[in-house]
Amino acid sequence: MPGETGASKPIDLLIYGPRKEVIDQGFPAGYVLHKCERADDLEKLSDEARGRIRGIAVTGLVPTDAAMLARFPKLEIVASFGVGYDHVDSAWAAQHGVIVTNTPDVLTEEVADTALGLLIATLREFIRADKYVRAGRWQTQDYPLSTGSLRDRKVGMVGMGRIGQAIARRLDASLVPVVYHSRKPAAGVAYQHYPNLIEMAKEVDTLVVITPGGPTTAKLINAGVLDALGPRGVVINVARGSVIDEAALIEALKSGKILAAGLDVFAAEPTVPEELRAMDNVVLLPHIGSASVVTRNAMNQLVVDNLKAWFSGRPPLTPVAETPVKGR
Repeated sequence: MPGETGASKPIDLLIYGPRKEVIDQGFPAGYVLHKCERADDLEKLSDEARGRIRGIAVTGLVPTDAAMLARFPKLEIVASFGVGYDHVDSAWAAQHGVIVTNTPDVLTEEVADTALGLLIATLREFIRADKYVRAGRWQTQDYPLSTGSLRDRKVGMVGMGRIGQAIARRLDASLVPVVYHSRKPAAGVAYQHYPNLIEMAKEVDTLVVITPGGPTTAKLINAGVLDALGPRGVVINVARGSVIDEAALIEALKSGKILAAGLDVFAAEPTVPEELRAMDNVVLLPHIGSASVVTRNAMNQLVVDNLKAWFSGRPPLTPVAETPVKGR
C-alpha cells in the first residue's frame, strides 16, 4: 500500500534540482537519497535505482514533466519546493495516482514584502539613487525628484490568492487603492474584481503580477495590456517570467508606452535580456521573492515533512489542487 514502510525496507528518494538546502533538513534512518542537480544527471541513475525510487523532492524550477516522471515506475509522491508548481506535470501525476505537494503559506509574507519593496524601489528610483551617491555625483548636484510615487497610484493586482491578498494588505496600510483581476472573484475579498484584464489596466496605473505560471497565463501581460496601462504605467512581476510577454515589455519601456518595471522573474532564468539590463527605469532582482534564510528553511522543512508524512502512512500536508487527498 502506498506510504507504508517496513522496518527493514529502505525508502529511496530522488533529490532533484540545484538547491541542496532541502537535504540539510535530513531524513530519519531508513531513507536512501539519490541526488541529481540537472536533467543530464538523471542519466547517471541506473535502471535498478530508478526502479526503487518512491518519492521525489524537486528543489528548483527543473522540468519535471511526464517523460521524466514516467521513468520511475514505483513513484508515489513529488514534493515541490515553492508555491508555484507549473514545472511539475501535475495532470500526469494525478492520472497515475502520484501525489504532488508544494510549499504554500510559509513564504506568503516574505514574497509580499519583496513585492512591496520592489514596487517602492521602482517608483522612487532607489537603485538609481544609490548609484548616484556611489558615483560621487551628490557632491555636485542634488538627485532629481522621482517621477513615480505611491502617493498618486492605483494598483491592479493580477491574481488574488494568498500572496496577492498579503500584498494588498500592505498597500491598504500605505493608503493605496487596490483592485484586482482573476478568472473568478476571490472568496472573502472586498476589493473590486475585474473579469477583463484590459478593462482593469485602463483604470489603474500600476500592475502587480502574482498569478500562477503555466500555459493558461503565458504572456497574459501582453502589448494590449501594456498599451491600456498607459505612459504612467508601472509593472511589477513576482510571479513567473512566462506571465509577461518579455519582448512586448521591452518595447513598451523603450518607446515610453509605460514608465517603469520591477522584475523578480524572467522568461529564461537566469538569462536576463541585455535590453532590460541596460535600462535605468527597470529594477531587476534575481528571483529572490522568498529568498531569506528563515523562509527558505521553512520551505525546505515543509518539503521534507510532506515526504515523511506520506511514508509514515499519513496524508501529505499540502497537496496541490490537482491531487487532493481526503485521507489514508
